[in-house]
Amino acid sequence: MMISPDLAACRVDAADTGGPFAFRGPHGTLRADGPTRAIESGTGDSLPARITRAFAGAGPSAVIGGALPFARHQTDCLWLAHSCRHDLPATASPADRPSPQRWRADPAPRVYAGSVEQALRIMRAEATQPEGLRKIVLARTLAIEANGPIPQQALMDRLADDPVVTAFRVALPQPDRALIGATPELLVEKTGSKIFSFPLAGSARRNPDPIRDADACAALARSEKDRREHAMVVEFIMDTLTPWCSHLTAPEGTGLTSTRSMWHLGTRIEGRLSDPDTPSVLLAAALHPTPAVCGLPCSRAAALIGELEPVARDFYAGAVGWCRPDGDGAWFVAIRCADVCGAQARLYAGAGIVPGSDPDSETEETASKFAALLRAFGLPADAARYPTD
Repeated sequence: MMISPDLAACRVDAADTGGPFAFRGPHGTLRADGPTRAIESGTGDSLPARITRAFAGAGPSAVIGGALPFARHQTDCLWLAHSCRHDLPATASPADRPSPQRWRADPAPRVYAGSVEQALRIMRAEATQPEGLRKIVLARTLAIEANGPIPQQALMDRLADDPVVTAFRVALPQPDRALIGATPELLVEKTGSKIFSFPLAGSARRNPDPIRDADACAALARSEKDRREHAMVVEFIMDTLTPWCSHLTAPEGTGLTSTRSMWHLGTRIEGRLSDPDTPSVLLAAALHPTPAVCGLPCSRAAALIGELEPVARDFYAGAVGWCRPDGDGAWFVAIRCADVCGAQARLYAGAGIVPGSDPDSETEETASKFAALLRAFGLPADAARYPTD
């Protein structure tokens, strides 16, 4: 059994990682180019002033990219690039695939299921309280050790093989440490005065058999529990964005969307900003963490997450993205990702718990959400179902 990696202590040269941030999704690729520098870190309270200072004198081609942490009291990790490239990276070759030697579930699946049951007991006890827990998102992790430094850009390129996700790599404060993943969830995108969000909540595993896959899709569509969970997220985002907007709507209602491994309930939200100069990163900071990755009430759920999860989330379930001097940009929910440092990585996956959730089913959902990452690491897609190697 491996020892959990101390990711904060890594000190490995990262000269060939290709800049501090890169994103590749359905609408193209953006990666830092030219001179880059770290922006003074801080919390959301100081973000407007820090963004203004960073862009001052940087030129119209500058881009700020990076990651916002899950917890609002923790500091962000943002970078200023004086320009960006939009070319497509080379496809990763088999030789670029890491060779994991050991992995460990943290917590073990049975322990995670126990935490889900504990959360359900708390919900039942607080059901009549006005600020009682209505939803909580609980995550678990896999700690992986490879036989050599994990090729970070190649890992991102592998994850980008799914055309509907946005693959990302964001350098974190320690040398050779990065958050790498492939998220299906758009937190907020801004173009001029127009904004968009596409929250996801409510999931089902896809099946290689077309008939069973269609059955899984249909079951999710009619699931009262999943639709209730999804509605909480949409209501939160609409309420949060309303003060910023002159118009906000969800014209298409809730529908189904999918990645290669999962079905999701999703709702496209679109609006028009009252102030078209509002930076996209400030909208992202106002929104996260949404109930899709935290719970409701958010403060209550966040406190319980700290008690029930044995591993700190850091930048998992925060936000990753970019912002231009005119405020345009896109920010995504940092899910389906790994914190990578040298030869070690920690993979994250979570599930939304509401009244009616089943602990075993939620544990199985997290195992399914690990699948794309596990394949990119060269591990069996069902490795998350095993407590140890």
